[in-house]
Amino acid sequence: MRKMCTKPGLVGALLLTGLLSGGVCLPVCAQSVNPPPTAATPGAAVPWSSLSPDQQHLLSRVSGQWDQLPPQRQQSLASGSQRWLGMSTEQRQQARQRFNQWQQLPQQRRDQLRKRWEEFRSLPPARQQADRENFRKFQQLPQERRQQLRQRWQKASPTQRQDMIDQTRARRGERAPKLR
Repeated sequence: MRKMCTKPGLVGALLLTGLLSGGVCLPVCAQSVNPPPTAATPGAAVPWSSLSPDQQHLLSRVSGQWDQLPPQRQQSLASGSQRWLGMSTEQRQQARQRFNQWQQLPQQRRDQLRKRWEEFRSLPPARQQADRENFRKFQQLPQERRQQLRQRWQKASPTQRQDMIDQTRARRGERAPKLR
């Protein structure tokens, strides 16, 4: 069995990278057999002993600092490790590739993607689902058509982009979002 070394936060970063690489939230394909130990107590610290042996092995690089980590960080690492362990070999390889891509991005682009992720998470669930569905539809288009749409979007001015959004919403019968 190959020993895996991870940096602190690597698991969470891998998962975040997977989600951000498309600019939208993608559903996690793997289901956990056991719920994470923190599911019932948000905000509570996660005892190291409550992690499975596989989770402890995966998070071994932070074992010495575990008790000093904020509870939210412990919960994030625990749930991320649970998801990682539930992934297939292929899913893990894809996550590693996305993480490598994430690391290669300039800091400004990473910040931009984080901001977009937070904006997405602040949307109502119905809107998130609609955006996911639109993303899936876009991914199913032929490569040539996707490239045409990207180029059209990139060449458009901010006003033209807003017009495109408004026209699409009007075709779907959606209301424009309220300005903050």
